[in-house]
Amino acid sequence: MTGTRSRRRWPAVVLLAAACYIAVRAVGGLPSGSAPRPAPAVPAPSTGPARPSATATTGPYDPADHAAQVRRRAGQAGVSAQLLMAILYNESYKPHEPGLEQAWQKYKPDAAFGIANMHRATFDATKKNRDFANRSWDELPDDRDLAVEAAAWYLHDLAAVLPAHWPAPYSRSDLLALGYNTGQGNMLAFARGATPGSQARSYLDKLHANWARAGRAVRS
Repeated sequence: MTGTRSRRRWPAVVLLAAACYIAVRAVGGLPSGSAPRPAPAVPAPSTGPARPSATATTGPYDPADHAAQVRRRAGQAGVSAQLLMAILYNESYKPHEPGLEQAWQKYKPDAAFGIANMHRATFDATKKNRDFANRSWDELPDDRDLAVEAAAWYLHDLAAVLPAHWPAPYSRSDLLALGYNTGQGNMLAFARGATPGSQARSYLDKLHANWARAGRAVRS
């Protein structure tokens, strides 16, 4: 997820979002005063190649279940599949159930969406001139392949602005992960030698802890 976060509050967030989601499902509608969510658009018939359908979004979530999409999207964007998978592991700290994400977003409009925890502004900037340019950020919870695709291209865009050499003792993957978590400007500052704060350092430590199993997942 780009930007900082307060993970200690997440259990309370889950409980509140779950309660809201259950309440909405129980009464068959939205809380009083909320605008109804538009019905999903029916796709028009197309004679061109079909876009891969969204991966199932119910049941326990394991990033390794999406190894095929990670390999494909990483290859298209020219980034490391292992890095992309490790970031998905980093971002798997919260439930990725569409109803919960959408319920919580009603109370926290700037919340991140999808299995790659992407914010709206980041998604909108990343999709420009890409084959998913006509897609919407609020589709991310329901379409895991779209979430993986957007994350891969965001890593591509971060890599494009890294200098050829940097004095800081971080690998390219380290800096890209820090950029994914904290944004491009912070990534470049870290490359020049700035010290990551505690949350960014924790994200990097978690990336290292997830690195080996991410590699196994994309090689399976």
